[in-house]
Amino acid sequence: MQRRRFLKQSVLIGFGLLATRFPTWAASTFAQDYPKHNIPVDKNIDANWLRGLRVRGTPISYLKSRNELNYIGMPVGGLHSGTVYIGGDGRLWLWQIYNQTIEPCHEGIDPKTVRWDDGTSVREIRSRDGSAYVEPAIAENKRVLDQGFAIKVIYKGETFIKELKADHWEEVIFQPSYPISLITYKTSEFPVEVQFTAYAPFIPLDTESSSLPATILRLEIKNLVNEDLEMSIVGWMENGANRFTAEKGKGKKRSKVNDLERGKALLFDFSSTDKALASAQDAGTMCLACHTQDAYCIADFSPWPVSSESFNKLEQGAAQIEKDAGEKLVGAILLGSAIEAGKSFKADYSISWHFNNLHPKLKELVKDAQAGYWYATKFKDAWEVNQYIASKWDYLTTHTELWQQTWNDSSLPHWFLDRTFVNIGTLATANTYRFASGRFWGWEGVGACPGTCTHVWQYAQAVARIFPELERDLRQRVDLGVGFKQDSGVILFRGENQTHPAIDGQAGTILRFYREHQMSSDDQFLKTNWFGIKKAVQFMLAQDKNGDGMIDTPMENTLDAVWEGEIAWIVGLCVAAARAAEEMANEVGDKAFAKVCSEYVTKGRKNMEEQLYNGEYFIHRPDSVQGRKKLGSYNTCHIDQVYGQSWAFQVGLPRVLDRDKTLSALKALWKYNFAMDVGPYIKTHVGGRPYALAGEGGMVMNTNPKNEPKPYGENVTWQLGYFHECMSGFEHQVAAHMMAEGMIDESLILTRVIHDRYHAAKRNPFNEIECSDHYARAMASYGTFISACGYEYHGPKGHIGFAPKVKPEDFRAAFTAAEGWGTYSQQKNNGQQRHTISLAYGELTLSSLSFELLNAGEERQVIVHHNGKKIALKAEQLNNKMLIRLKTTLVLKPTESLKVEII
Repeated sequence: MQRRRFLKQSVLIGFGLLATRFPTWAASTFAQDYPKHNIPVDKNIDANWLRGLRVRGTPISYLKSRNELNYIGMPVGGLHSGTVYIGGDGRLWLWQIYNQTIEPCHEGIDPKTVRWDDGTSVREIRSRDGSAYVEPAIAENKRVLDQGFAIKVIYKGETFIKELKADHWEEVIFQPSYPISLITYKTSEFPVEVQFTAYAPFIPLDTESSSLPATILRLEIKNLVNEDLEMSIVGWMENGANRFTAEKGKGKKRSKVNDLERGKALLFDFSSTDKALASAQDAGTMCLACHTQDAYCIADFSPWPVSSESFNKLEQGAAQIEKDAGEKLVGAILLGSAIEAGKSFKADYSISWHFNNLHPKLKELVKDAQAGYWYATKFKDAWEVNQYIASKWDYLTTHTELWQQTWNDSSLPHWFLDRTFVNIGTLATANTYRFASGRFWGWEGVGACPGTCTHVWQYAQAVARIFPELERDLRQRVDLGVGFKQDSGVILFRGENQTHPAIDGQAGTILRFYREHQMSSDDQFLKTNWFGIKKAVQFMLAQDKNGDGMIDTPMENTLDAVWEGEIAWIVGLCVAAARAAEEMANEVGDKAFAKVCSEYVTKGRKNMEEQLYNGEYFIHRPDSVQGRKKLGSYNTCHIDQVYGQSWAFQVGLPRVLDRDKTLSALKALWKYNFAMDVGPYIKTHVGGRPYALAGEGGMVMNTNPKNEPKPYGENVTWQLGYFHECMSGFEHQVAAHMMAEGMIDESLILTRVIHDRYHAAKRNPFNEIECSDHYARAMASYGTFISACGYEYHGPKGHIGFAPKVKPEDFRAAFTAAEGWGTYSQQKNNGQQRHTISLAYGELTLSSLSFELLNAGEERQVIVHHNGKKIALKAEQLNNKMLIRLKTTLVLKPTESLKVEII
């Protein structure tokens, strides 16, 4: 409610800012008598639909003919370089690269307020509260820059010209597989078909190559007729330098033709004697390049729409042109070729940008932002970005496409692969930055709530597995750096943008330290940071005031309130963090502290299971003095109640909670919190933000199945609104846990209803929304993929393991490790198991492996081959797992495989 306070006191982020999550209607809405629980026990799920969730299926396609293209916006820029979307018909849009994204000036992808009928009243919904969920941004309304392609074909003496846009073709098919989109254009009785591929270089483990402020655009024109054709392609781009600040008479836009070793390029810039324009947020350069021989450039391209005259003019263009700041300047690159019958012609383009004048308020907020972006320390302008891309073209394109092929070479359903991976695209939006110092920094959602918030980002499992360098740096530079209190061990949950910790953020970050250690090639990360990690753990343990192993110090959590008492989800998360700390202590040889952690885990687990389990699910026990005066979850069914055990699965820890009680809690969440249609619930339980609407499925955050009066405490506060919402990041966390525990149907259903909420017919499939757009917590979705693979990894120990949950008898999926990635597969045939680890990129060091036995109880023999050579080993059968220790450590290289037979 105090939005201006953020601008005046940006470093004093506290409850004043957090309260902006809900407008003033919240308190009065929550004051009414609490409604009856009305989520049906019978989920009314069609059996055929359920069976179909496990089917491999076909790649996802969104079609013009089904009206599915309007909202599509897949990020196709490099990590932390702003947001550039590829639309459903292949045109780029949004262009959130101009350093405008700052709360509240330009928040989210479409900073508008909309009106939403929640079933009882019409409310105003802001960008940070989900306006883009109610009314998604439409690509046609957000085309900041003029950009596109057109083809000219001469067929049977007639000239045909079509732009690559929806209304020029009978059918346009958008096939997404992040980071790559494939768009196909078709028209009956037309002599060619066009396939258009767009992406930014994206190579897991190679953060630098994946962080270029650029987009690659690849075209293939297929001759469908039985005769040769004459064909031309033109790609054009508007000069975007000083896009918003350039005014008539105040400077010159310039377009200049440059040569490449293979192709041509156009550099766009802006010149002015006005110093303010040179330092404006939109001051910078852009570059359009064609990386194909025999390209021809024109610095000024018109008229519109594209016509034969436009193509003819391309052959007469000047090499450089200037126009007044008030005029539009568009440059273009032409390619022409004859295409033989049945053959194809291919052309490669790229667009790069360089805008290094960060928003002044961001510079006030984060000291590291004052020196600009990381990419600007590598390149002085867009031309240098383009030259780098040209010099590394083969590596960048080959390995990006290799990753996509590796990811999709899987037995898992296409829809599942899409939904569990797609949120990594958050890194390629204006939600994240990498400053000149190398520091990685992010909002919670685009432009909303700063400081790479620990209690949000700790849910995000994707970054550490795909770009582990970023998470390791964040741990050291922020969590044990600018956001760390050396004397107390406090991790400030928004770095320098906060003055106190959040207990769940503290515990989750300890678990992240263990994960980052596992995703390292050696133990230097752990050894270097152990002193600080230990201090952080000691602070967490000290919050158990009565010594029963259950945290009881009132402290803020991710639901933006200070809860009193012993809260199951916080207790369990801290137990899991202490268990991770025990492992780390043992690895560095700190046996005394390992014992302290072990004793805490034993005590905390025992008391949590005995005192916070109500026979069906885990609860929040009120403070003995305060009682239920303040907000809490108390006897209600809370979505994160067994989150600690969920985290334990992600990092291969032994169980930290009893399996039967944990399963009971997950089943209670399914029974009481999940609905295939949340409409009836949100109509009666008003006050939440609209992240799932009537007719859509989801898991509600917190429900009151016992129909207690005042279930969340005596005092009504704005944070209560969270309890009535479906926030996808929390839902993904539960889906990951359910998958790991063997509740496979429930996990798939929950993941699928999220996927369906973001179907392209309704909203942008690439933008999961919570507090603003591209919300970081949604990257918890990758955890469900980890669980589906039963994946465990410890780089310093050279250990890798798999225990697939979906079709384990014939399974295949991608994996990433500290220094390489590839494909894992396993098959079961006549009681025998075959396991193969194939490397596609980097290297993989292996000393031990573990696999689930699909026929437990029998004595088995193990044979391992590497490059056709039998490997000496020691095998140990532990219940349903086979642990294999190699007598000599192996290092797999690209194209090599390790084959294991269990017979």
